[in-house]
Amino acid sequence: MKILTTILALVLAGCASESQNPSSTSNQKNHRDRIQAKVVKVIDGDTITIKMNGKKDTVRMLLIDTPETNHPSQPVQPFGPEATSYAKKTMNKKEISLELGTTKRDKYNRLLAYVYVDGTMYNKKVVAKGLARVGYVYPPNDKYVEKLREAEKKAQSQQKGIWSINGYVTEEGFREEVVDKQPQYNAEENSNIDNLPYNPNGKDRDCSDFSKQEVAQQFFTAAGGPEQDKHRLDRDGDGIACESLP
Repeated sequence: MKILTTILALVLAGCASESQNPSSTSNQKNHRDRIQAKVVKVIDGDTITIKMNGKKDTVRMLLIDTPETNHPSQPVQPFGPEATSYAKKTMNKKEISLELGTTKRDKYNRLLAYVYVDGTMYNKKVVAKGLARVGYVYPPNDKYVEKLREAEKKAQSQQKGIWSINGYVTEEGFREEVVDKQPQYNAEENSNIDNLPYNPNGKDRDCSDFSKQEVAQQFFTAAGGPEQDKHRLDRDGDGIACESLP
């Protein structure tokens, strides 16, 4: 009888412990609150167009800021095309899930959300890659700011991407004017020109000359990027070369 009483007490204690685990309960709630959608277009590294319930909508990802590629009054900024290319490679035409912010839309009527691809938060991944800074932190839409700050700190310490240019990243955004004063950001170095299949300064190339979009993007950047596009690989001018390639 004493043994049975002991076993029962242990079982009840385990149940109580599980029911009182706030982390487990919070994670379950977060998963339940996510909305399923499909990406129909990547606009840039932090903005996408989705289709949800038969309707299209624009999503601005929470707590991150990537360099510009499509701003009407700003030039294409260093690592902007790379951020856009990474977003396209990661989620374009894929099923995703969205965790909306407490404030669900911004002044431009864009959805504000954390984006999950295969269960992993993209907002954090792009920061960890050094292709985005943590920015636009406005409570109450700051739920995961500490997690993103940790990823940002690590990328900065490793001088990844945007952090490889001294003084480029600020609290307000990016300072492209510092790039001309420093040799760190070089299109040819950034594209690993030695591994390219063709000479960017050689004869004219078409998208059909490449088997993968990633290689075409590297060639495009090494050849001068969106400012020149002498091979005409970026037909719609969004900073992404040969978008039809896998």
